[in-house]
Amino acid sequence: MEIRKATINDLDTIALLFQEARNFMAENGNPDQWGTAYPPMELMIADIKEGNSYVCENGGEIVGTFYFKKGVEPAYRKIYEGSWLNEMPYGIIHRITSKQGTKGVASFCIGWCCERCGSIRIDTHRQNIPMQRALEKNGFTRCGVIYLENGSERIAYQK
Repeated sequence: MEIRKATINDLDTIALLFQEARNFMAENGNPDQWGTAYPPMELMIADIKEGNSYVCENGGEIVGTFYFKKGVEPAYRKIYEGSWLNEMPYGIIHRITSKQGTKGVASFCIGWCCERCGSIRIDTHRQNIPMQRALEKNGFTRCGVIYLENGSERIAYQK
């Protein structure tokens, strides 16, 4: 597998991966995290234009996508019911998803991010058990709870 920055030409495939993910989440007890329309097309385009959208390819086929950036995430400034492992500079992973039926894509993408930044923070919905398992399998520590700008609660992890 290989990781590269996403381009506008990848947009249709990325949108399809997110649609598959929304369907999977709804079918597996997590219909609320991304609802029926998240992320909106405008956000996907902005992520690509800012250079923070990536795709994972296997044999030339896009099998995953995610957002990665080194910097500060405003929603991570306050953490409740716990604390971050440290306050060193960190990378942020958001909106990670993989093609249905593929194995190991999330772990590969997470590993790629960890190679580029010594400290990674990520959050997920309380109902997203598959992502919680993937994070724990990849050495992340559950640190507490954060709240998004819209007030939605998320479980916060750090490695």
